[in-house]
Amino acid sequence: MQNLTKASFLALMIAATPLWAQDAATEETPAEEATTEAPAEGAAEATEEAATGEAEEATGEAPAPGSDLNMGTPEGQEAAAAQPGAPYTKETHGDWQLRCAKPAEDQPEQCQLYQLLNDEQGNSVAEINLFALPAGGQAVAGANIVTPLETLLTEQITLSVDGGQGRRYPYTFCTRIGCVSRIGMSQADVNGFKAGSAATLTLVPAGAPDERVRLKVSLSGFTAGFNALAALNN
Repeated sequence: MQNLTKASFLALMIAATPLWAQDAATEETPAEEATTEAPAEGAAEATEEAATGEAEEATGEAPAPGSDLNMGTPEGQEAAAAQPGAPYTKETHGDWQLRCAKPAEDQPEQCQLYQLLNDEQGNSVAEINLFALPAGGQAVAGANIVTPLETLLTEQITLSVDGGQGRRYPYTFCTRIGCVSRIGMSQADVNGFKAGSAATLTLVPAGAPDERVRLKVSLSGFTAGFNALAALNN
């Protein structure tokens, strides 16, 4: 199955979480074909001169040496440096990352628990983004599970904990990056994750409908991560 080579759906999913709405990912621009011809002599110099000329024309003066260099951000200050809406890792709990989107001014921060799922060969295959929901509903949490496009959608996905009875969930939509199943979790489901050591996510490849791809979902750090996530919503 094709690996997930794109960045996480975090920003897309966080934006959609309050309404459980379907969203579309930005279409990729195909890479240009490589050329075998050697660049013309002086091409690099011409490009540099053109860029410098454009900068001078825009500002009226030549840019200061080194003005285009990034000086880096001290660790732990990513949130302060991020632009509104940009995702960043707020905390790490075991095998889970608490990822948040920097809010706009006067807006609450929105976060999710994230884990990248690998196959037995270490290839990135799927990912899970889990979020807390307001109290009072049947579902106390939800999750966006992203799988490759080559997944057999009619077979749905199956999620179980420590070899127990699994639950099947349908797919909600697909984009150019992958297919998404948006699942609801009851308090009993969350408690099972907290008490368990590992969950198993089972997929069926479209090209091999008789096979099953079983991915381990580590539950190390889940309790602390979910408690931190829930605290942010209170």
